[in-house]
Formats: sequence, structure tokens, C-alpha cells
Amino acid sequence: MNSKTLKLTTLALLPTALLAFTSCSSTPKSPEIKQTTAVALEKGVPGGVAVETYQSSATVTAIDPDTRSVTVVSSNGAKATFKAGPEVINFDQIHLGDQIKATLTKELVVFMRKPGAPQVDGEAAAIVLAPKGAKPGGVMASTVEVTVKVKVIDLKRHEVTLLFPDGTSKTVPVRPDVDLTKVKLGEEVVIRTTQAVALSVEKP
Repeated sequence: MNSKTLKLTTLALLPTALLAFTSCSSTPKSPEIKQTTAVALEKGVPGGVAVETYQSSATVTAIDPDTRSVTVVSSNGAKATFKAGPEVINFDQIHLGDQIKATLTKELVVFMRKPGAPQVDGEAAAIVLAPKGAKPGGVMASTVEVTVKVKVIDLKRHEVTLLFPDGTSKTVPVRPDVDLTKVKLGEEVVIRTTQAVALSVEKP
């Protein structure tokens, strides 16, 4: 786990690619993506919750059953052709005019671990797919949790340096409302990231 865990990064989201399609060709345009961000903080308490949501959709304009290829066009005119992999068991349920929609949600939770609280670092994942005969779709989610330690406290700059389990460190600014004099060296900080993708193919 490296310092990238500390922030949510922008992801270029192609809805049909997330349906286990492999891109064959596309126009230079990127699909239109709607992004929303929400942050929840408690005054004076280190950490918080940040959630970023990306939504995108495209319309099926061509289907080739022999090659299992699908051509889609997004609302801004971006066009792409994809080849469906074997994971798309409901390929025959995709029809011209269908709307392929995808929602990607990324959540970052950061908090100070209470003394004596159990450590549950690790990764978990789950996948739920549409049953055979239904429109393709499903939900895929994964969560990663890591515990880091406060290595350095800089009161003048109002920032701390965090030590990750792999030996790397990252210096991050701390919100002005958090009293760093109450933070101690060696205290544990939990960083939990969750990513979920919801996919659906719907009739127009």
C-alpha cells in the first residue's frame, strides 16, 4: 500500500468496458461522465469521509452476434466498439437502442484507531451478477483497509508524516480545526478505501 491510498483519483469510466468488454475501436472523444463529490467531517476530529461518484451511459447502436461486438454512442457523441468476453453470459439480451449505464463510487474513510481496538487490515471483494436470461449487469465492490502510524508531527506546518506498513512514508497537511498537540507519535491511523461499480443494460 502506498501513498496513493490517501486520495481519491479520477477514473476515466467507459461503461461497456466495465461489463467485461474489450475495446476494439473508438472515436477521439471520451464519454461524458457526471461526477459528484461529498465530504463529511467532524470539527476537531482527525480524518473524515470523502465519496466520489462517477456516472456514465451510452446507447447501443450496432450489434454483431458473430464476433460478439457491440457499438455504443455516449450522449456527447463519443463512439466505441467493444467485443464481449465470455463473462458476458447474457450477450443475447443486448438489443439496439438499449442504454448501458455505469456508476462508479469511490469512498475514502480515515480515522484514528482507538487504543486496544482490533486491527483488521486486508482486502475483501464481492461480485453479484444478473442471472442467466436477464439483461447484463451487476455490482462489483472491493474494500482495502490499512493501518499507518504517526511518524512525525510538525506543529509549525500543521502536518504529520505517516508511516505505511511497507516502510514508505507520506507527509500530509492536517485541517486547521484539528489540535495536533493532542496527537501522539506512534498513534495509529486507519485508511479504508472502498470502490463499487454498478452496471446495467436497460431498455430505452
